[in-house]
Amino acid sequence: MPDSKPAGSPRRSDATRTAILDAARERFAADGYERATIRAIARDANIDPSMVMRYYGSKEGLFAAAVAVDLKLPDLTALPREEVGRALVTHFLDMWEENEVLTALLRVGVTNQAGAERMQGIFRDQFLPVARTVCPDPEQVPARAALCSTQLLGLALTRYVLRFPPVVTLPRQEVLAWLAPTVQRYLTAPHP
Repeated sequence: MPDSKPAGSPRRSDATRTAILDAARERFAADGYERATIRAIARDANIDPSMVMRYYGSKEGLFAAAVAVDLKLPDLTALPREEVGRALVTHFLDMWEENEVLTALLRVGVTNQAGAERMQGIFRDQFLPVARTVCPDPEQVPARAALCSTQLLGLALTRYVLRFPPVVTLPRQEVLAWLAPTVQRYLTAPHP
């Protein structure tokens, strides 16, 4: 018997998954990982909680799917080497200011092991290869990428999550002026 759905129309399960993920992102951002519940997420998505479990298996599985983040890192090989620090800090400022999922993930990552592991995975899988393209010593890539992460995540934590007034009010150009040389040094300077 032929399928009665027109070609190209979305399946109901796709719409359900989308509704679940949208509700989960909002709930994790608003409540944090610990306080967000499957029941609340299901209620927000107007579905039965069993459907959340059917599609994602667990709260951890749902969280991992809901916070799939593509950092969309720039191609540093296309830039002069002395500009990579500024390019990365600019990129991350844009990401933090435009991507509430990334902020939610950071918020969860500081209080929950699953969130911390998710953030570690994102930076390992996406940032490490970018650092590898500019680091002068391949053996130092993990340490240098980790040092860059301390600056980028520290800025995000204090500016967008904890909202320290001096960091929040610091103009973007000043943030770049202070942070870009540090990130640049971590990536490209000779080993101390």
